[in-house]
Amino acid sequence: MKYIKYIVLFTTLCLKAQIPTLDNYNQNWITQSNNSSESMPLGGGDIGMNVWVEKGDLYFYFSRSGTFDEHNTLLKLGRVKVTLSPNPFSEKEGFYQELKLKDGYILVGQNDTKIKLWVDVFKPIIHLDLESKTSLKMTASYESWRFQNRYPKGKENNANSYKWAPQGELITYKDSVSFENNGIKFYHRNRENTVFDVAVKQQKMESVKEQMLNPIANLTFGGFMTGDNLKPDGTYLGKYQSTDFKGFNLTSIKPSKKHSVEIYLNTSQSDLNTWNTGLQHQISSNKNTSKQAEKNTQKWWNNFWNRSFIFTQKNQSIEKDSVYQIGQNYQLFRYMLGCNTYGKYPTKFNGGLFTVDPVFNNPDLNFTPDFRNWGGGTMTAQNQRLVYFPMVKSGDFDMMKSQLDYYLTLQKNAELRSKVYWNHNGASFTEQLENFGLPNPVEYEWKRPADYDPGMEYNAWLEYEWDTVFEFCQMMLQQKEYAGEDIQKYNSFIISCLRFFDEHYQYLAKQRGRKALDGNGKLILYPGSGAETYKMAYNSNSTISALQVITDNLLELSSEQLSKEELEYVKGFQTRIPPLNFGEIDNNKVLVPAKSWERVNNSEVPQLYSVYPWGIYGIGKPDLETALNTWKYDPDALKFRSHIGWKQDNIFSARLGLTEQAAKYNTLKMANSDRRFPAFWGPGFDWVPDHNWGGSGMIGMQEMLLQETDGKIYLFPAWPKDWNVHFKLHAKQNTTIEAELLNGELKFLKVIPEQRKKDIINLLGISIEKKKKLN
Repeated sequence: MKYIKYIVLFTTLCLKAQIPTLDNYNQNWITQSNNSSESMPLGGGDIGMNVWVEKGDLYFYFSRSGTFDEHNTLLKLGRVKVTLSPNPFSEKEGFYQELKLKDGYILVGQNDTKIKLWVDVFKPIIHLDLESKTSLKMTASYESWRFQNRYPKGKENNANSYKWAPQGELITYKDSVSFENNGIKFYHRNRENTVFDVAVKQQKMESVKEQMLNPIANLTFGGFMTGDNLKPDGTYLGKYQSTDFKGFNLTSIKPSKKHSVEIYLNTSQSDLNTWNTGLQHQISSNKNTSKQAEKNTQKWWNNFWNRSFIFTQKNQSIEKDSVYQIGQNYQLFRYMLGCNTYGKYPTKFNGGLFTVDPVFNNPDLNFTPDFRNWGGGTMTAQNQRLVYFPMVKSGDFDMMKSQLDYYLTLQKNAELRSKVYWNHNGASFTEQLENFGLPNPVEYEWKRPADYDPGMEYNAWLEYEWDTVFEFCQMMLQQKEYAGEDIQKYNSFIISCLRFFDEHYQYLAKQRGRKALDGNGKLILYPGSGAETYKMAYNSNSTISALQVITDNLLELSSEQLSKEELEYVKGFQTRIPPLNFGEIDNNKVLVPAKSWERVNNSEVPQLYSVYPWGIYGIGKPDLETALNTWKYDPDALKFRSHIGWKQDNIFSARLGLTEQAAKYNTLKMANSDRRFPAFWGPGFDWVPDHNWGGSGMIGMQEMLLQETDGKIYLFPAWPKDWNVHFKLHAKQNTTIEAELLNGELKFLKVIPEQRKKDIINLLGISIEKKKKLN
């Protein structure tokens, strides 16, 4: 008996010491959901679905990247309802719904019936496969709330580009939905006049309109829903939550033990005949290929999980506590990002592809499932960057292309702005940007002084905020720095963004006086902006940091690819960048937002942007003390501190090596959401699920585990010793680091290529005083 007791004790201790694996993070629900807010995300390629079972029926919303209507609302493609008879989901016991992360599918089952839902990663096709031990009758219904024209009023227009100031009555035009060839065809086709035309006229760009990219003209999107053994079976009217809809039934020809449904999707800027031809090709070319497509999709997800992960557990614990949750939610959110790997458009910060009926965020928002706050085709750079920066260290470079190439496609429109308004060169990108490269028309403002500069937004938050594009320039450069990719196509874009600052601020200086530069030959960055917070700023530190780092990195990484003229220009521009500004608080040297500013508008902390994203200050860098002082003493930094939404205190503290604070803010940031699916955070400052909340959480965790300075790789720079972790992350020079920390000891370390192992410095348990001396 004594030996058995020792064996039990030893087994228990071993169990407690284990670190979770990916399968531990699968979401397995054993009860049905009350409504769509209790849905589970599913996706792949560029398709997102919200899946749930409610009152015995299976439902899912489905969305796709780039489905913008005339007003730039990001429209869902519809909702599907599946009803079975006899219904295996009618009993209370035995139900399950599980998200299988490793293979990227959802399994729903009960009483010897199982339904597998998955999305082809490589082709825009949704699959539903049912198997049962008894023959069942199935009705698969396509439900559309856009079966008739809808007239958005008031706050409902926050979902489109007109927000709170629509110019006249807006119409969300009805879709075309019909039975065809034993299936259901549905599509939305944009009318001739769109918000692009409205914005071009409003912003006085009509002289170059024919030269501009217009991504929503003639846009048609939709698809075809079909299945073996299914035939059309009439329509019905209903209401789900606040929204009336029309349903179109496909019903089994005869009961069967197997059923399948496929939804083929097509999106194109073309005439309707061409769109139809494309859809038919999609259908005909995928007959009898489902099994191989399923294998290819599972292999893709397997590779996705193998290239990066963070698994966490508190020492000697098997509880699903806050430390367990940060690892779980890191994986779940990365999965959500992986569902738009191959989208033409970037994943939207305000919900991505996974929004549901807005009444579940706010009962006063009695709108359709198409609603999301802060627009559909409007991209907000300060938010979007937090969605995409974590992909660098997770090695998801293929996922970054949609965001980076999005900017690339808008370069010409941005350069035309500079020519039309100020007759100088360079790409002029604003903070809030429509998918055609112009400012959002409402933020631009309809009621403007007659003599106000037409190139400017008449907006207290956004005026003179041009510099956020540089964070995407940084991501472009990091493609080469980390993955060794050819970034030649981005070089001219980056130079154009630099040239705008150079020429525009010399232009502004000459409007005020004779000289274009200050007495030291530097640009006078006035008026400028420190994020949306420090307005009418003079020499904003966030702008200066961006200019310094981008020029340095461009010259280091791309000098051989630049022409002689480009090289000379960038080197010359570098000499015109002003130095950073500093101040004192209680005799402590600190970074300040700018040399001066006129007012505070928001609650960002750009005085610490020199720490992140720009990395001028940090572990292993000179003068870490100044950045630490800024964190500790700056009154605004203290007042604005939070983990909510896009707040970055979890990242700043990690970058500064402040282990206790990094642990605090990252556990708060990555704790389970208030919703059934743990990574559906928000609304924060934006919407649900809040993708810049999740993205900033991922970044913070990565920075706690791994940082790099001048060729040195710092391991556990802000990681608590009593947190077990198994992680795999990416570093510069095509390097991957996989490590396992168990009960305070480094048990496993694998560095590829192996020669970079000599660059590793383990900072676990190292005091902040010692970290200050590392440079």
